[in-house]
Amino acid sequence: MILLSDKLEFPKVTQASPEGLLAVGGDLSVERLILAYKTGIFPWFNDDDEVILWWSPDPRFVVFPDRLKVSKSMRQLLRNTDFTVTVNKDFETVIAECAKAKRSGQAGTWITEHMIEAYTKLHQLGYAKSVEVWQDDKLVGGLYGVDLGNGVFCGESMFAKVSNASKVAFVTFIQNTKYNLIDCQVYTNHLESLGAEEIERALFLKYLGGHSRF
Repeated sequence: MILLSDKLEFPKVTQASPEGLLAVGGDLSVERLILAYKTGIFPWFNDDDEVILWWSPDPRFVVFPDRLKVSKSMRQLLRNTDFTVTVNKDFETVIAECAKAKRSGQAGTWITEHMIEAYTKLHQLGYAKSVEVWQDDKLVGGLYGVDLGNGVFCGESMFAKVSNASKVAFVTFIQNTKYNLIDCQVYTNHLESLGAEEIERALFLKYLGGHSRF
């Protein structure tokens, strides 16, 4: 594990632990976050009082858009739904709702106040986007993530206040955008049901393009 200095750099991802932990420390500046995502790294820690933890797991959990799994019931829901899906209409509320969403096996949230502030800045600069799901003009689900313009969307979190709202956000977004890959970071049953699969980190880095470090 590497302790970061004020210098804007990360160690090579091959130095990560078997669990994917690469480095600690640093900050959540726009510049550092952009560098992290360009090199296959993301921050994930539990509390604003804790040191920042940086991860680059191997394998990586991803969705290839052409392998997206849409069940018969989901296809029917998408055809007959009273949901309305938008993009970048209310980023700040989406990330706040993701922070409040209860996660199985987690006592709290990793989306801290500092994380919200940092990703809101990324959004304002065009590097982060949100997907909103509305029902009767109320926000009932959504997701947010990072898009650096390299054909990879790095999903961060999603929430649902009504059944299937987050799935509607995820499926509709993928079906109506042109990404080469959707990064889901680490395994979840929920995303596996939608077609997410594990690939080697080295292959994931190739999808990130010339920014990657091996």
